[in-house]
Amino acid sequence: MLQSMTGFGNADTDSEFGKISLDIKSLNSKTLDFNYNLNPIFRNIENDIRTILLNSLKRGKIDLKINFKISRHNFSSHLNHDVIKSYIKDLKKINSGTDMEFLKIAVTLPNSIENNRPNLDKKFTEKIKKLVKYAVKELVSFRVQEGKSLEIDLLNNLNLINEKLIEIEKLAPERIQSIKQRIKKNLGKLKVEIDQSRFEQELIYHLEKLDINEELVRLKNHIIFFKKTVNEKQLEKGKKLIFISQEIGREINTIGSKSNNLLMQQIVVEMKNELEKIKEQLLNVL
Repeated sequence: MLQSMTGFGNADTDSEFGKISLDIKSLNSKTLDFNYNLNPIFRNIENDIRTILLNSLKRGKIDLKINFKISRHNFSSHLNHDVIKSYIKDLKKINSGTDMEFLKIAVTLPNSIENNRPNLDKKFTEKIKKLVKYAVKELVSFRVQEGKSLEIDLLNNLNLINEKLIEIEKLAPERIQSIKQRIKKNLGKLKVEIDQSRFEQELIYHLEKLDINEELVRLKNHIIFFKKTVNEKQLEKGKKLIFISQEIGREINTIGSKSNNLLMQQIVVEMKNELEKIKEQLLNVL
C-alpha cells in the first residue's frame, strides 16, 4: 500500500487554562521539513512535539500550528510605568516629538508590558502531546486514503504502458521484414552487382543494431518490479519507485530510437505520455 505525502489533521480540546486547537498539514518534499507556529508557552515541550512528528512522519513538508486561547482568569498583564517613562525620557534626548508619539514607541520596547502567564503543569503538557499524537494520526489516515487513490492511478498508467508494449511486440516481426525489403529495394534501384554473402552479413549486422528484444524483456521486468514494490509492506517507497520509473523511461527511449517504424514510434510517444503521468504522481508518494 502506498502513502501520500499530502495530508491534514486537526484536534481541539478545552482545558482549565483555556481552549486549545491544533492543525497539522503536510505537502510533498524530498526530506522531512518541519515548520512550527507555537504559542511561546509551549516552547518547553517543543522537542517532545518534534520527537512525535519524527517517529510518525518520515517525509514531507510539515506545518504545525497550535492555537491557545488563555481564559481571562489565567492571564493578566499590566504596564510597567517606570520602564515606559524611562524610555520616553531617553527618546526625547535623541529626537523631537510629542509625548503620545514617544508613548506609542515605548510600549513596543522590551519589558514595557508584563504578562502573567499560567505555569503549565506536567499533566497539562501531557494533554498537549496527546493532542498532537491524535492530530498526527488523523494526518496519517488522510495520507493513507490519498495513497490508495494514487496507487490506482499509477497502476492504471503502468498497465497502459504494458498494453503498448504488447502492441510493439506484435509489430516487431513485421518491422524487421519491412526493413529487409526496403534495403533490398533500394539496392535494386542502384543497379549494381553486390556480393550476396557480404550483403547478408551486413544486413544481419544492421538488423542486430535495430533489435529491441532485450529492451522489451527489460521493460517487462521493470514493470513487474514496479508492481511488486507497490505491494511491499515497507512504508517509504516513493524514491524507489522513482528510480524504477527512470529505468522504464530508458528502455522506452531506446525502443523509440531503434524502432525505425512510424507506427511503433507513435506507440512509444503514448508510452512516454503515460510514464510522465507516473513520474508526476510519484513526487507525492512517501
